Amino acid sequence: MKITKIETLVCHARMRNWIFVKVLTDQPGLHGWGEATLEWHTRAVVGMIEDISQLLVGEDPTRIEHLWQMMYRQHFWHGNGIVRGTAISGIDLALWDIVGKLHNVPCHKLWGGPVRDFVRLYCHLGGGKMEDFYETRPADAKRFGELANKAVEEGFTAFKTMAVPETMPLEGLRPIRYAEACVKAMRDAVGDDIDIMVDCHARPSPRMGLRFATALEPYGLYFFEEPCWPETIDDIALIQRSVSTAIATGERLVGQHAFRELLEKRACSVLQPDITHCGGLSEARRIAAMAEAYRVALAPHNPQGPVSTAASLELGFATPSYIICESVHLDVPWRQDVVREGFTIEKKGRLVRPSSRPGLGIEIDEAEVKKHPFQQEVLQRSFYADGAVGDW
Repeated sequence: MKITKIETLVCHARMRNWIFVKVLTDQPGLHGWGEATLEWHTRAVVGMIEDISQLLVGEDPTRIEHLWQMMYRQHFWHGNGIVRGTAISGIDLALWDIVGKLHNVPCHKLWGGPVRDFVRLYCHLGGGKMEDFYETRPADAKRFGELANKAVEEGFTAFKTMAVPETMPLEGLRPIRYAEACVKAMRDAVGDDIDIMVDCHARPSPRMGLRFATALEPYGLYFFEEPCWPETIDDIALIQRSVSTAIATGERLVGQHAFRELLEKRACSVLQPDITHCGGLSEARRIAAMAEAYRVALAPHNPQGPVSTAASLELGFATPSYIICESVHLDVPWRQDVVREGFTIEKKGRLVRPSSRPGLGIEIDEAEVKKHPFQQEVLQRSFYADGAVGDW
């Protein structure tokens, strides 16, 4: 059996273009689906997949590790960059889908079988904008409480929010009090039985990140995500040692070597590799094995399309340290039209039961994808009150 072609299908889904990867074989009807979605870099990723495909056409798709090593190593620059890492990830997911289909089993059974009966989902409430912080703090805090209640009504027992505002490298109490007000409103709204996560989106400086983490500790967060710039791993480790709240990070890292440094420095309690960026399921499984050795939990970053979600869930069913899966369910109203999924979701608790379909358990409707062709994403811009460029 040989790979005959690697195709990309771009589907515009409001804030991002989903990039689906289809690996075709010379065995009739046998193909695999992957995803390589990278916001604001769609054309770069599609071009990188086209470049990498030259290494793979004519090769045996079942030699996944061999092909992964080819994609990673057979060029002067290893596959550590975000564009190349995302391209490798999309193809890798599709190869695992093929092997599961070939053996007629879900991917999690290829990796030793299920280690749990269900995976819990959490949703994202969004966050306040800079203008909310400077103009309408009380109203914004109330809105966070309302969104928290809505998530619980939809069956979620956990949700994440960006309640920490954008801040300059050093500020006074105002942004701290804003974050406290928003998180307090959510905790008051849903009580102690619901898990709340706060995502800083790596926007604060290390010092501001520590101040936010300390201020929010009384609210019992499930985890506090990306408290400062990802380039400052030593400072992330300092924040982790300074509070009892679990620190989560890793969504912007590519490759096991970057995650090794996080683990060696005891920088977090939760690793968040993005399966569509870090090197695919092959690399995510290596990262998960390292996390298990350090007794660190795994909660992959997953704000992309439906293939990313299916892959994250398959990993979750076969990975002991996996604790929860990020879920996007309201990004576009036609999300379920483009995919047929094998897993089932129980509304109460938003619990996912494993799929019995082979591979990743999904199939993409190419006709539906064509209804939503590529559109240029709106590049995000963020500025501080004094006009200086901020982190988005």
